[in-house]
Amino acid sequence: MLDLILSTLNKLPLITAFAIVGIVMWASYALGRLLNNRIHGSAIAIVAGLALAYVGGIVTGGNKGISDITLFSGFGLMGGAMLRDFAIVSTAFGVRLEELKKAGLPGAVALVVSVAVATAIGAGVAYAFGYTNPVDMATIGGGATTFIVGPVTGAALGASSEVIALSVAAGVVKSIAVMILTPFLAKPAGLNNPAAAAVYGGLMGTTSGVSAGLAATDPKLVPYGALTATFYTGFGCLVVPSIGYMILVALFG
Repeated sequence: MLDLILSTLNKLPLITAFAIVGIVMWASYALGRLLNNRIHGSAIAIVAGLALAYVGGIVTGGNKGISDITLFSGFGLMGGAMLRDFAIVSTAFGVRLEELKKAGLPGAVALVVSVAVATAIGAGVAYAFGYTNPVDMATIGGGATTFIVGPVTGAALGASSEVIALSVAAGVVKSIAVMILTPFLAKPAGLNNPAAAAVYGGLMGTTSGVSAGLAATDPKLVPYGALTATFYTGFGCLVVPSIGYMILVALFG
């Protein structure tokens, strides 16, 4: 019986991946409820996913995490760019434009300022740890904006795989921090309406972190924060490898 189940799972790797993610999400949200949602289920699920990826890499000695194990090979597609981008875009479908327009100029300013500040902080930390090449600084600075901007910047500028991995790690840490801290900061920050959520999304920038944090605060705010956070990612992908890199070259090149 067990052989039959394993054989079926091996033949349907993508379905297997969805089933396992469903189980992990269910368990994570159940744990989150036990913790009174002080830590959102999404944050717990991401930590669990990172742990599984680490275990998969250690067990197989590979470089694709858990998908290096044949039974879990479907994660290679499920976790790829196609489904990731679909999930990000789908968050915009709950937006009412009249509410989004209320963010107006503050939302746009928050987006621009936040990308600049995050890139500068990331580049500064990279420099402090000995990564003084402008390419490395720009890549790690991009990772400090989001874990998507970092790899995009690194690929555009020809950064090493080590530096790109560091940029992803920086973005993941930021994402998890935003997920966990948003519910605690929501009340003092006045994060209780769509316009505030839109500004917050532009300020924080990490779509996954903002979405999970707002979901733990008020699910109705998720589309507004996620939409501007998505703009943040796109904006970062445009300016960090270009303007950001040129500024770093002028200062440190």
